[in-house]
Amino acid sequence: MASSGLSIPGVTDKYGTNDLVESLMEVERIPLKREQATLETYQNQQSAWQEINRKMSSLRESVKSLYSFENPFNSKLTSSSDENAITADATRDADFGTIKIDVIHPASADRFMSGRIDNDTEVPQGRYTFTVGEKTVDFNWKGGKLSDFVTALNKRGGNTIKASLIGISSKKKALVIESLIPGADNRLQFKNDALTFAKSIEMIADVPVEKTEFSSSISEYKSAQTKDLKSQQGMPAISKDNVRIQDSTITVLPRGGVEIPIPESVQSDRTQQISFTFAEEDTADITEEINAGANGPNLPDAGGITFGGIFINNNPSDSTVQTPATQQKPVQLKPISDDRMLFVKTKDGIEFAVDLDEFEPDSETGLRTVKINMEDYEGAVAVVIRNSNTAKTLTLSVPQATNEADALGYAPLNPIATASDAEFKYEGITLTRSTNDIDDVIPNVTLHLHDATEKTATLKIEPDVDAAKEALITFVGQYNQVIAEMNILSQTKPDIINELEYLTDAEVEKANERLGMFQGDMSLTSGKSSLQRIVSGSYRYSEDATVTMLSQLGISSNASGGTGGYNASQLRGYLEINEKTLDSFLENNLSAIKDLFGYDSDGDLIIDNGIGYLLDKQLSAWVQTGGILSNKISSLTTRIDASNKKISQLETQLEQKEAELKNKYATMQGTLNSLESQQTSISNWANQGNNNR
Repeated sequence: MASSGLSIPGVTDKYGTNDLVESLMEVERIPLKREQATLETYQNQQSAWQEINRKMSSLRESVKSLYSFENPFNSKLTSSSDENAITADATRDADFGTIKIDVIHPASADRFMSGRIDNDTEVPQGRYTFTVGEKTVDFNWKGGKLSDFVTALNKRGGNTIKASLIGISSKKKALVIESLIPGADNRLQFKNDALTFAKSIEMIADVPVEKTEFSSSISEYKSAQTKDLKSQQGMPAISKDNVRIQDSTITVLPRGGVEIPIPESVQSDRTQQISFTFAEEDTADITEEINAGANGPNLPDAGGITFGGIFINNNPSDSTVQTPATQQKPVQLKPISDDRMLFVKTKDGIEFAVDLDEFEPDSETGLRTVKINMEDYEGAVAVVIRNSNTAKTLTLSVPQATNEADALGYAPLNPIATASDAEFKYEGITLTRSTNDIDDVIPNVTLHLHDATEKTATLKIEPDVDAAKEALITFVGQYNQVIAEMNILSQTKPDIINELEYLTDAEVEKANERLGMFQGDMSLTSGKSSLQRIVSGSYRYSEDATVTMLSQLGISSNASGGTGGYNASQLRGYLEINEKTLDSFLENNLSAIKDLFGYDSDGDLIIDNGIGYLLDKQLSAWVQTGGILSNKISSLTTRIDASNKKISQLETQLEQKEAELKNKYATMQGTLNSLESQQTSISNWANQGNNNR
């Protein structure tokens, strides 16, 4: 604390009181300086513990990644012989191997272009509605320039639709509107004023809808097969005899069923869509009548006469018809209720059920409009109506088929691309999907289709050796940093720092400040020994384990294999990597290396042993809340707070002491000045008296 000195206006410090006060205060400041030095020591120690805590935490995260679910030894890499046509992503659970794929064509989206339109064309006011599959873009347009309309559409289009303008000439341009969702079911459609405008700019035009009528002659239908979930003796078989056709309406009574043949022209055209109306109505259950008829006739009682007060019975009837009392009681039929009533039959005899719940009934008529896309049923030859129910009548219109594109009533005049599903071959089987990102064909693999392949493409799924190697190198580096920090803090040999050639000049300077800071701290010594014991241990994770020690991978304190005698650096516990040995093991032993870092030793499906697991457990004791380092840092925080408080008190006391000394010496100096003034006055008076004599 610097002294401000005595400040007395008009009076000089001729007695040296300022220096005297400063000398006295210097002695008084000794306790303060001692406490400040103690505080600095605490702060440096806390900083050192925080630094090793940071390095241990990084090492812990590194070792956890080596045995956790996200360990790099399960990572997969995929490659393609034709990346322009097909690529793939594989999850950690994907099987290694090769995949053969032929891309016939990827899925595409509708992209329509208008005719030539003037640059100053304006879009009329109105409601513009565009649909792509199940998504709709709908907005009210106030009218205005075409470029502003494009901006408005793109603002609302999101990931569904996009518009752009193409300059044809200096005075003409073309409008392009495209769907952003591929797939045959995701066709771009225009509604409301969007439909009118698209026609006006020759983007689309009206086309007649051609329909293919199915036969309405019952003679051309076959009876559907009986396929009750549980057969009952006496239950009528499914038959076309219970089917009626009148005025293009097919009525299927209980236990009725037919196979309606699909016209050959429709069978061969995958773009065709079969449609018809469908309704169902509850009726009287036919099993009641059947069960009643099965009981046989009821014969009247033979009767008798009364004579003389005596009743005499007639002889029983000698009819051969069994009465209810004498005949065997038949098994009663149980009602049948089955919601599976509509099927598509393929040429190989397989029937695919059609879920009627997908088609909502009309709110007024109650009729469902059923639509069956031929592209969804490879080799479809018939529509099967099977009414297995005993108390339900079905009504449907005679089916008809239309081309899906024609069904809209318009078609693009200048299609750049049209919506279609991806088509590709896998294992010789032709498959279709509505997207180019396909994750449901090969388990844990997602295919990405880009273009058609000229020849069969080969996809390879291989281990990500580079990721595993990088993770191991990171682990070794962070392990060595922790060991180095432990050596610096617990020992006083300068060579410990000189050996660390990777340190910068600034880091070397800081390391020298920490050298031997915690010499004699047994926690550091024992902690280092525990870490070394874990990384040098043997781990037999199975009876046929091939890799049981880290040194087998080329990672050890003497991995370089030097034989030059004493090496102090190796004795300090640092790990080295023999890259050639490591590369060799990584190539064919990834699974074994994974088990080396973490495995289940007691069969409870929980990892409880291995280098990574044990290091994680050891390091957790140091870095977790309430752990070794947390307690040391917390203890120093308490000491630092107490030291700061003590320093504050000492500074206050020194300020008071200095003020007190200054006040005393100022008073003393004032008194001396007064005495000196009096002495001068007396001397002057005496001298004056002598002169008068």
